[in-house]
Amino acid sequence: MIEVRDLYKTFGKTEALAGVNLNIHDGSIYGLVGTNGSGKTTIIKHLAGVLKNDSGEILYDGEPIFENVAVKQKIGLIPDELYFPNNYSIKDMARQYAATYDNWNEERCYKLTEMFKLDAHNSLRNFSKGMKKQAMFALTLAKMPQYLLLDEPIDGLDPIVRKLVWKQIIDDASDRGTTVLVSSHNLRDMETICDSIGIIDNGKTVIEREIETVRDGLCKVQVSFSNDNRDRGEKAIAKLDVLHREKHGSINLLIVRENIDVIEKTLEPIHPLLLDILPLSLEEVFIYELGGEKYDFKDIL
Repeated sequence: MIEVRDLYKTFGKTEALAGVNLNIHDGSIYGLVGTNGSGKTTIIKHLAGVLKNDSGEILYDGEPIFENVAVKQKIGLIPDELYFPNNYSIKDMARQYAATYDNWNEERCYKLTEMFKLDAHNSLRNFSKGMKKQAMFALTLAKMPQYLLLDEPIDGLDPIVRKLVWKQIIDDASDRGTTVLVSSHNLRDMETICDSIGIIDNGKTVIEREIETVRDGLCKVQVSFSNDNRDRGEKAIAKLDVLHREKHGSINLLIVRENIDVIEKTLEPIHPLLLDILPLSLEEVFIYELGGEKYDFKDIL
């Protein structure tokens, strides 16, 4: 299990992390979500032992990560910005990894290289951004990591390759018990593969929940009243905890922080012409939990 407790980090006068708490269970896939600049990459660099925190702690099965070579042997990291030594090929990188990582699996590296249709002998500097990302996946997964840290892992990949990558990640979590933390702006994919979600804002943990419960207490409501019941309908809506409201003709579109039964008991007695109560997507939960008034919702509702 990976535990992050009250993590703080300051760069000069900028407070990058201001009390992050995460609980990432063994064999699970944990999604780290946040706006640009919220601290996601800084958290991943701390989890990889690249940065030293100012205060708080990061524990892998009870052991600290910073300057702990034994724990770092168990970690596979795919950063958002990739770096390969000049003129190195996948074969050159594999030779370096084999000398560094105890669990290196040469066969897996080249099977993944073939699956991604990459030339293991070609210089990586000749690869496109997406091809470099695929090469990094082949190398990192061949380390057979116990913990996998992924920062925007599918950025630059086409839809077919994305499916291949996600399948490898899910299979490792399921078959090998690999613990995965993934940060991505592709919330539709995250909603499909993650067991738990942590939402970060301004360097703090805003929400941490299992994916099945992340929508609890938030609903999207479409409701319309007849002219005779419009005033009563407005009074009923005022009783609900409405986070956002739009009106399209006679139809009210509401984001409501209430359980479905509360919404039904409040609005059904007014005999609305239309009443639809819909679940929110992870993307919508993310937006509204971080303050709906700051965003443009026309393309979301």
